[in-house]
Amino acid sequence: MSRQAPCGPGEATRKARLARAYLDLADQAAQQNSDEARNVAAGNAVLAAIAASDALTCLRLGRHSRGQGHTEAAALLRTIRPDGARLAKDLTTALGVKDAAHYGTVFVSAATLKTTLRAAGRLVEAAETATT
Repeated sequence: MSRQAPCGPGEATRKARLARAYLDLADQAAQQNSDEARNVAAGNAVLAAIAASDALTCLRLGRHSRGQGHTEAAALLRTIRPDGARLAKDLTTALGVKDAAHYGTVFVSAATLKTTLRAAGRLVEAAETATT
């Protein structure tokens, strides 16, 4: 069952700012050299990616996903033209570390963190560009 909520440019701008804040915190945590800091950085990067995705779909589609698994968010993002497929891939990449980062089941490697930060960064940049 599809769970989506209506939203518009104002919410898109707020979500883009929130995404930037999460990404900035992720970058700060990534500067520390510990397993725990990598998980904190990855967790915040995931939150940045989700907020940026919501910003983009609010602005371009007038709605955002409210589903629990976030797969619907990636599917909704994929419908944005012309960059939807690339943006959805970045969201899926970031979401791939969500459980490890948020629930501490395993520590996130430096390589995985780097990939996650890059994917989240591209989404945040797209959201900022779209909302300015």
